[in-house]
Amino acid sequence: MPTRDIVEIAIGAGTVRVAVSAVSEVGLVRQVNEDSVLARPPFFLVADGMGGHLHGDRASQETVRAVREAFPEQSLVEPPRVIEAIGAANLAVRALSDGDPRAQSLSGTTLSGVALVTADGGRSAHWMIVNVGDSRVYGWSEGGLEQLTVDHSVVQELVDSGVITAAAASVHPERHVVTRALGADEQIAADVWLVPARGQQSFVVCSDGLTKELTDTEIARVIAASREDDADPAERLVRAAVAAGGSDNVTVMMIDAETIDADRGHESLTRDRIELEASRLEDTMPRR
Repeated sequence: MPTRDIVEIAIGAGTVRVAVSAVSEVGLVRQVNEDSVLARPPFFLVADGMGGHLHGDRASQETVRAVREAFPEQSLVEPPRVIEAIGAANLAVRALSDGDPRAQSLSGTTLSGVALVTADGGRSAHWMIVNVGDSRVYGWSEGGLEQLTVDHSVVQELVDSGVITAAAASVHPERHVVTRALGADEQIAADVWLVPARGQQSFVVCSDGLTKELTDTEIARVIAASREDDADPAERLVRAAVAAGGSDNVTVMMIDAETIDADRGHESLTRDRIELEASRLEDTMPRR
């Protein structure tokens, strides 16, 4: 069953009202659900434990635990604290394999989602999008669906270099091989960038169990139909992915946010200001 929560977070003279629904299913093939979800302000995350790695389910669970413990309060946070929390999660995942003679490969997990952050003492808010691996964050509006994150995968690198087409990537034998994951290295480099919190905004965070079964066009169609029927898009998307094959665990989180009476006169965060706040932040944009 989906979980749904509605919270309000103060920002300056206004608030950000957030409604979130998250659904996770094991699918039709796997025996264990290795996906984990964190849906508590300021973080909204999906972690997908890496299949074939020792403790895949525990890796995603440890990631969520480490981030949750780093953010006991439900309020705006500074961007450097987000980076620190991801680093702590990476170390927690690596610790799962310490001293285990059976560990022929490290534990690992992807991590994707959004966090509500500020760099000006709480006077304005931004959505900080984070990604490690091939789980995804999409932006949704009435104009359609837009992939905001870039997959860290072998096939994405082949597409970017022009070796294969996007269509060929969907059936490539190495399409499930990720090139970046929590637990793989002592230091983790997450892709991050910022979107000002303004008006009504919606995000979809999902594990690759969704994108293995549904194209972006199909995902957009399901969301649009759910909006028309006043149904839960996350639940509908998970059901559609399972019906299409359910070859992997599938997790979907739908985040609907509305920034109300915010201080529009306050300047938006710029890349220069973010670099001053945390030199380790990498401001990235989707590849097109």
